[in-house]
Amino acid sequence: MIDPYGRPITSLRITLTQRCNLNCFYCHREGESGAERNEMTPEELGRIGRIAAELGIKRIKLTGGEPLVRADIVDIVRVLALYVEEVSLTTNGTLLESLAEPLKETGLARVNVSLDTLDSGKYMSITNNSIHGVQNVMRGIKRAAEAGLNPVKINTVLLRGINDEELDAMIDFTAEAGAILQLIEFETTKEGEGTEEYRKYHADLRPVEKRLERMAEEVRYNELHRRKKYLFHRNGRPAEVEIVRPMHNSEFCANCKRIRLTSEGLLRGCLLTTYGSTDLLTPMRSGADDDEIKEIFGKVVAMRRPYWMPVPESKKEESAAEVLK
Repeated sequence: MIDPYGRPITSLRITLTQRCNLNCFYCHREGESGAERNEMTPEELGRIGRIAAELGIKRIKLTGGEPLVRADIVDIVRVLALYVEEVSLTTNGTLLESLAEPLKETGLARVNVSLDTLDSGKYMSITNNSIHGVQNVMRGIKRAAEAGLNPVKINTVLLRGINDEELDAMIDFTAEAGAILQLIEFETTKEGEGTEEYRKYHADLRPVEKRLERMAEEVRYNELHRRKKYLFHRNGRPAEVEIVRPMHNSEFCANCKRIRLTSEGLLRGCLLTTYGSTDLLTPMRSGADDDEIKEIFGKVVAMRRPYWMPVPESKKEESAAEVLK
């Protein structure tokens, strides 16, 4: 599958549930809102995975909500791993310690763990949760690395005034755990840029990148979205930091090879817009055959367009002229 902008579609991101045992104040809920329990079964997900693989999908990423709250998560991973080259998962890590080995044994390749701070008080404030502590997540990360769910990536959203002073501590922990630190820009939709929350918490990652460039022994690029990866040593251990800057980043969109399936079975071409969303689950539950399901995939891919479009040179000149006035 190739969209109208020449981007081959090789990855499918599946939201397994909207349920979560945390309530992080900045959560975008994978662009979902509404009912929480119209969740797809392992059998339905297996069929979708098989059809997607026949269309050229090679990787599936499982997200939520919190995917590990599903009691059948091991069964889901097992059936999807039959059809694609890689099944990975994004989790808040609170339930990871006991599930890392079973997930690895049934076919999970790697894991991303959301962790924005190492401070217990800040963690409670960010997640609005007093049951699951940050130490529990840290143990889960180390357990995942030990189980071989590598690379283990720690997703840290940089939040101005909250965790922007913790970079060194996060690098130290990541190196100690044998993981990769993925620093993520606080993102929102185009409509959300004017909100008080965005203005308050959004932090520019460019000064962080300049510092990492000075520290780096080597700089590489992640194929996905052409993201920079900075490699160096920390306390005698290898350290790696990856920068994710989705806001106003046309290169980020130009290299996007992913489509998305919501927990309610809506197939989407993008996380940040509902444009082109098409119901996949209802036809499937109504008896649609494989060819009809493939047509839905094709329809969504055909409507795909970059969320952040390149700025024409004429517009750049107009912007520069405005600044000079």
